[in-house]
Amino acid sequence: MTRFICPKTDKLSNYFIIENDPDSVKQINSVLDKFDDFHFIGSTADINIAMNTILEETPAIVFLSVDNVIDNPFRFVKNLSLYIDDIPLFIAISTTKGKAYKAIKNNFFDYLLKPLRELELRKSILKAEKDNAFKLKDKVCIKSYNDYKYLDTNEILFLKADNNTTDFHMKDGKVICAYKTLKTFENLLPNNFLRIHRSYIINSSYVSGINYGKLLCTIDKTASDIPFTKSYIDNVKNLNEKLSKSSHLSLN
Repeated sequence: MTRFICPKTDKLSNYFIIENDPDSVKQINSVLDKFDDFHFIGSTADINIAMNTILEETPAIVFLSVDNVIDNPFRFVKNLSLYIDDIPLFIAISTTKGKAYKAIKNNFFDYLLKPLRELELRKSILKAEKDNAFKLKDKVCIKSYNDYKYLDTNEILFLKADNNTTDFHMKDGKVICAYKTLKTFENLLPNNFLRIHRSYIINSSYVSGINYGKLLCTIDKTASDIPFTKSYIDNVKNLNEKLSKSSHLSLN
């Protein structure tokens, strides 16, 4: 099978397929294309190309056929730990259940039977998201048709909901619009991002003040404060406690 690699993007959005069955590759693509957070970087049945691609691109997910596509697929996965710490989430695909136990023992996340079914693929991805088996950390992907933007989460000050879209307010003053709800990104962003209002998620790394009387958070690099509401007061209290503990001096 010919190797195909798309331009390099955020490693936590990419997935790769090791398989020699074009129908299986097509089925995986057709399902994951419906998720905004994933980007196909290629497929191969060549062990050397597979190893080099994973080491270079570090995808989030690898679908790996365990049916004689490459020699000893389980040893292949184990050998990756010799070179990288951030091992992708592996999902085995096979025509039989014969290697399921071995896959579990080698820390595969899931085991899917061929012919692949849309429902089983979808359930596997949703389960991985729910279990936080992988999560966007350093970058967040914003997709609009065939246009992909990758934002460094360290450069995001806060997110503001605008009906069914979300505005990302960046450190450099830019505002970038995403055609997804605030809730979508709440489940994907790192733990330093907190929902404090129906319409706002803030990057707690930039919080420089909390005013409980006025229900406002002060964010560095912004001209105005961000409101919070009582329905999210626990998030604000936890943030305040964390910031207080990290401060060198506290005056009452």
